[in-house]
Amino acid sequence: MTDLVTWVELGGSLAAIGGAAYARHAHPAAYWSTVGLPLSVVRLLASYSSTMDACGLTVEPSRWRALAVRATTRREVRPVPPRRGVIRPTTTGLRMRLRLVPGQEPADVAASAERLQHAWGVHAVHVRDVKPGVVELRLVGFDVLRKVRMPRRLDGGSLRIPVALREDATAFVRDYRAVPHELVLGATLSGKSMYLRNLLTGLAAQPVALVGIDCKRGVELAPFAPRLSALATDPDQAAELLPALVKEMEDRYDLIKARQGVAPGTPEELITSDVWGLPEDERPAPIVLFIDEVAELFLVATRKEEERRDEMVTQLIRLAQLGRAAGIYLEVCGQRFGSELGKGATMLRAQLTGRVCHRVNDDASAKMALGDIAPEAVGAACAIAAELPGLAVVGDSSGGWSRIRTPYLSLADAAATCRATADLAPDVPALHRFRPYVPPMPVEASGPVATARPVTE
Repeated sequence: MTDLVTWVELGGSLAAIGGAAYARHAHPAAYWSTVGLPLSVVRLLASYSSTMDACGLTVEPSRWRALAVRATTRREVRPVPPRRGVIRPTTTGLRMRLRLVPGQEPADVAASAERLQHAWGVHAVHVRDVKPGVVELRLVGFDVLRKVRMPRRLDGGSLRIPVALREDATAFVRDYRAVPHELVLGATLSGKSMYLRNLLTGLAAQPVALVGIDCKRGVELAPFAPRLSALATDPDQAAELLPALVKEMEDRYDLIKARQGVAPGTPEELITSDVWGLPEDERPAPIVLFIDEVAELFLVATRKEEERRDEMVTQLIRLAQLGRAAGIYLEVCGQRFGSELGKGATMLRAQLTGRVCHRVNDDASAKMALGDIAPEAVGAACAIAAELPGLAVVGDSSGGWSRIRTPYLSLADAAATCRATADLAPDVPALHRFRPYVPPMPVEASGPVATARPVTE
């Protein structure tokens, strides 16, 4: 009987260990909530002071503190670590705030993030500056980018689209009011189309005019035609659509001038206001222009095509320079985007503040996307594996960058969302002639059809 109990206890222990190992690999969120979170909290509480000391995040106590310790406890005076705040567990990790001791700065804690990660047994540690003297540590318990699950509470709003998940388990929000224009680069099957798909469906639920230029015969943007206000599927159509957008931008500037009493002959560059300063009943709807495979607009084979290319590039640069104040925003996508495309390419790229770089085929493409704003992010972009489509590196003009991954969204679901929100498309008269044709949906009979019978007298 004793042997049987021993074997049962041993088998139960082995089963528990095997179940925990399986859950850690297959269901990391469940493993973290049941096993990883308590263990990490115990490690943190038990080794906080020694870990801070080993990472060089402690300082010598003040003279008065040393005297008080010797007088009251008569023990050795130890270096003082940052004061730790309340530990707040989350579904993906832990959060706590540290009050820095005199002589420390947030960069000191950020430099020790990898050491803290291994000491406390978590996947990653991210440091955020909250206010002078206070930083927040966000401990992530597992790789949240392996299987993307967006947070339940999303900070959305007008022209604010939660489009991806950051590596610190927060949502990456595409804010057009803060970053009006963006460049999205990525090789084939890198997840660039998925990013575009999530962005389109997020904007479809808002009163925003969506305009598309897809020179691949519309294979990427045509499924969203019910929600698009305009669509060009080849360079010839794009050469007609872009002047219409420029004319719409100029008309909006005239509207701003008239409202604010500015002389009609004032150049657009001297106007500092925008459409958001107009009354709501007079404000035109914002326009977001999506360009898929922008290189197709630059490639030419004849002299006539070269003239057309120069005109389109000039119009794109004007939209990028002046479109923000008129409520016109650009989302430019492609595989490569550099000076080799032709005249005006570099100037256009300089106007695209936001940068998103998916997996690319060479480091030169990563440098085109991130080298001029966040040089440290180039190496991270080159290290993206092909087995993780949708993973990207996002940077901004401040030099900051982070890894993000877009959640999976099927083309059928995205197209259904665009059909359901087709009535939200605002009326922009200048784009009426570019509205894509949408075939009517077939109507299925809800019940049996009655058979007609001749009328007899």
